[in-house]
Amino acid sequence: MDTKFDQLLDFPCLQTFKVMGVAHEQLPIDVVSCLQNHAPGDYSPTIKPSSKGTYHSLSISVKVTSKEHMETIYTELSSLELVRVVL
Repeated sequence: MDTKFDQLLDFPCLQTFKVMGVAHEQLPIDVVSCLQNHAPGDYSPTIKPSSKGTYHSLSISVKVTSKEHMETIYTELSSLELVRVVL
């Protein structure tokens, strides 16, 4: 992944990740578990259902320490089975 996060942000910083995935009770558990592996902390994501209830959008703030750290989190969250999009 070749991003320009290092030119746009001053690290370390808090970054809010938006994770959209299948509306399943396991989605927030998987997302928080993934984050614990890469940026341990006390997370409580905000969850919003889609209009039809098929998908959930999670917003979660994470302290990232570098461009590489942020890219790793994006990659790992995107690889989760229930996740469809990470912003």
